[in-house]
Amino acid sequence: MSSKRATLSLCDLKSKLSKTSIIQKRKSIISKYENDEIISSKIKLSKEKAKKVESKKRDADEEIDNYLDLDEEVINASENIDMERKEAERSPPINSSFLPLPWKGRLGYACLNTYLRDSYPSIFSSRACRIASIVEHRYPLANPNEAEHHTKNRPDKSKTPIFESGQRFVEALCLANVRDIPKMLRWNHKYGIKFMRLSSEMFPFASHAEYGYKLAPFASEALAEAGKVIAELGHRVGTHPGQFTQLGSPRQEVIASAVRDLEYHDELLSLLKLPKQQNADAVMILHMGGTFGDKAATLERFRENYKKLSKSIKQRLVLENDDVSWTVHDLLPICEELNIPLCLDFHHHNINFSSNHLREGTHDIISLFPRIKAIWTQKSIRQKMHYSEPCTNAITARQRRKHNARPNTLPPCPNDMDLMIEAKDKEQAVFELMRIFKLPGWDSFNNIVPYHRSDDNRPPPRISKKKKTNNQILAEIKEFGDEVRFEVEIFREVVPELELGMGGKDNRVYWPLGMEEWLRPRKKK
Repeated sequence: MSSKRATLSLCDLKSKLSKTSIIQKRKSIISKYENDEIISSKIKLSKEKAKKVESKKRDADEEIDNYLDLDEEVINASENIDMERKEAERSPPINSSFLPLPWKGRLGYACLNTYLRDSYPSIFSSRACRIASIVEHRYPLANPNEAEHHTKNRPDKSKTPIFESGQRFVEALCLANVRDIPKMLRWNHKYGIKFMRLSSEMFPFASHAEYGYKLAPFASEALAEAGKVIAELGHRVGTHPGQFTQLGSPRQEVIASAVRDLEYHDELLSLLKLPKQQNADAVMILHMGGTFGDKAATLERFRENYKKLSKSIKQRLVLENDDVSWTVHDLLPICEELNIPLCLDFHHHNINFSSNHLREGTHDIISLFPRIKAIWTQKSIRQKMHYSEPCTNAITARQRRKHNARPNTLPPCPNDMDLMIEAKDKEQAVFELMRIFKLPGWDSFNNIVPYHRSDDNRPPPRISKKKKTNNQILAEIKEFGDEVRFEVEIFREVVPELELGMGGKDNRVYWPLGMEEWLRPRKKK
């Protein structure tokens, strides 16, 4: 009996111990879970606290930055006010009252025709690309049997690249630019403009050290065709290499780049195959560039590098005074020394002039006209000048550098001058002067009709395909009667290619100042 009881007691003890261990295990798990939750909660609270601290710190930093920005703005505003006060106190410009009338010269504009740029299809000569695009187009298309698509059929970089394919891509872009030149020239001729600067962007990266290329032979025929139109119409063209083309730089890589750029522009103009005088008049306008802390040393470097240029480039090269560093008095002596024509820019001269020689304005500079003209005559090149005006209310030199969209007067130049109008509104700025002074061609154009073009093949707006509600149908029946109505696509007469962008039968190509948006269809509200 006692043995049985002892056995039961042992079993009960084991059972109790088993239950106890399970309970303890559960408690341990719960405790661990609770501890994990507590730890997790603490971590979460710690992170939130850290975020708040970081946020406060960031806000404090921003507040400090704002104070610093505010201080900087206050300082800049103060400096601007001082500068404006100083500039406003300067002696007023002494301008000549002479007007070159009756006008017998040619007014021109630079590179882009705003009216043709907004035609459909667009007509312009500065289609550009990135070097990355040239490299990308060395790879074959994903589907070579179909046309390229910007999303559905792109170059496949898993295939083997072919150098010639990338070159063909950029050449196609170049040829599209060149083939629009005759259209721009014929448009200019129709409206009395016979002078235009060709865009340096016509051949993207042509003078690049690694990705550059010669224009011949791929562009020879297209440029010769453009040259035939220039010769036929008796127009003048030229180029203006960019601000980084500097022959006076102390850095050899800059000089090498400048020479390549001049060679490119010279090849472009030479391939036009113009008659002798028109070819001579096709000049390349160049700025001296920086002074690099020493004008005399810069001029000496320019002398040395100029002497190394090809005969063709020397024949075309013309220097222009700028609005920062090089005045007419700085450049005229070296122009006379090296027989380089000087293109007088009136706007630049009014900002940057030699105050120890003359006063601000157009009056005193007239005394230098004979010396400037003599170099042009000696090289048998027809003289040209540049003209633009500062924006209204501009006071400081920095403010005055920005060109007015349309000049309001003519400079006191000879009345047979080729005058390049450098203004944002391009051909419209020329039209403005034509109208103000009733220059030849002023009555050949009319105002555009806002948001409407009759001289392009722009597709009509899409007709909404939304199903009409019963109320809309009833409203139409009430307004138009209960007859059968069909929605048909409106077909416009197709404009012949030669008439695209030419202004239509009423020659509507002039848009009033500030109304460039009238060239495009009205935007949906």
